[in-house]
Amino acid sequence: MAAERLVVIGGDAAGMSAASQARRLKGPDELEIVAFERGHFTSYSACGIPYWVSGDVEKRDDLIARTPQEHRARSIDLRTRTEVTEIDVAGQRVRALDRDSGETYWTGFDKLVIATGARPVRPGLPGMDAPGVHGVQTLGDGQALLDSLDRAEGRRAVVVGAGYIGVEMAEAMLKRGFEVTVLNRGAQPMATLDPDMGRLVHDAMDGLGITTVNGAAVTRIHTGPDGRVTGVATDDGSHPADVVVLGIGVEPETALARAAGLPLGPHGGLLTDLSMRVVGHGNIWAGGDCVEVLDLVAGRTRHIALGTHANKHGQIIGANVGGGYGTFPGVVGTAVSKVCDLEIARTGLREKDARAVGLRYVTATIESTGRAGYYPGAQPMTVKMIAEYRTGRLLGVQIVGRDGAAKRVDVAVVALTAGMTVEAMTALDLGYAPPFSPVWDPVLVAARKTVAAVREAGTA
Repeated sequence: MAAERLVVIGGDAAGMSAASQARRLKGPDELEIVAFERGHFTSYSACGIPYWVSGDVEKRDDLIARTPQEHRARSIDLRTRTEVTEIDVAGQRVRALDRDSGETYWTGFDKLVIATGARPVRPGLPGMDAPGVHGVQTLGDGQALLDSLDRAEGRRAVVVGAGYIGVEMAEAMLKRGFEVTVLNRGAQPMATLDPDMGRLVHDAMDGLGITTVNGAAVTRIHTGPDGRVTGVATDDGSHPADVVVLGIGVEPETALARAAGLPLGPHGGLLTDLSMRVVGHGNIWAGGDCVEVLDLVAGRTRHIALGTHANKHGQIIGANVGGGYGTFPGVVGTAVSKVCDLEIARTGLREKDARAVGLRYVTATIESTGRAGYYPGAQPMTVKMIAEYRTGRLLGVQIVGRDGAAKRVDVAVVALTAGMTVEAMTALDLGYAPPFSPVWDPVLVAARKTVAAVREAGTA
């Protein structure tokens, strides 16, 4: 009997995790695997690019988990520099373009995995494509930015956007010796936090020497006689720049899926069931940054572009394609980041998220330290907690601080996933010793204060 053919579109985390897991379960005589990747690289950490640019990671190849040659050695027919331009669902085939030769051809499939990732938001403004303006999504993007930094005659960098990529790239530019201005359209940086917590990030960035301009809507990119970027214009003025980095966010890369008539969600991502199979299509799976996932707290789908999810999706898809079994139940919306020594973490719902899904809630914010106050090196930490009105069910946690603040959010992640109340959290037997925590861990202090807020609200 002829082997089935699995076609994978996308050679990074989700796609190659799926291909590798499927290969572990089925040999080449049972399952032929053909994978298409339009770039040069596979299985790399896009999340690590800011740290490569900053110099914290020495070499580009340090970010690569598995090369194309290593995948091919495992009997995966990986075709780099080859872009899939069309999916024929009814005919069970894809059209591919060899970007070097210009040749196009069709390849049939029995099973298909779509892992096309996400694309950076790049507004269609004048000058946005000028030399010196850079998105940061792929290893090629990172190399282009490094080359641009080496060519820059001045030392002024403007970062457009103040989300995770924006603040991480602001740090990278600062470490490269550039004078950094961050232009943020919102009221405070880090829109994934509530504004009161975002203000803490703003204050810390100012203290590092990063100029953050809030409420700044970019209107155009100024260029010089040679066409290269010279500045960024907003409604309120202009900011000189020798290099511009875009950190506005990403959108699901689902143009292929849309053209093929596959189901998309409200955020433009592919919709899948718990097995990561595309809804309504028994032989097509999708994972990574091109899909929407269920928010277990809000009960709605969201688009969250993170390597952690992509790798899990790939493992689950590969298991199901290869004859095993796996499901992906959803997420609680966890993310961590840093700007220099300031750590930023969040999980669950913000206040506006809770309002959007019709939840009444209470909040509590506390200030503590990451170690016992008397222990050398104790640093401040602010924890904000959100709980459901009356029931006290935990809805979300945000943490801004130093000295190990970010990973404390994992306690809240487990509590959210388990549906715990803040009162139940106060009894958690967390690890304690003065070098690691005060007697009452900051997360538990926040939980105690939130319990009091829930009780007070219930009697009002």
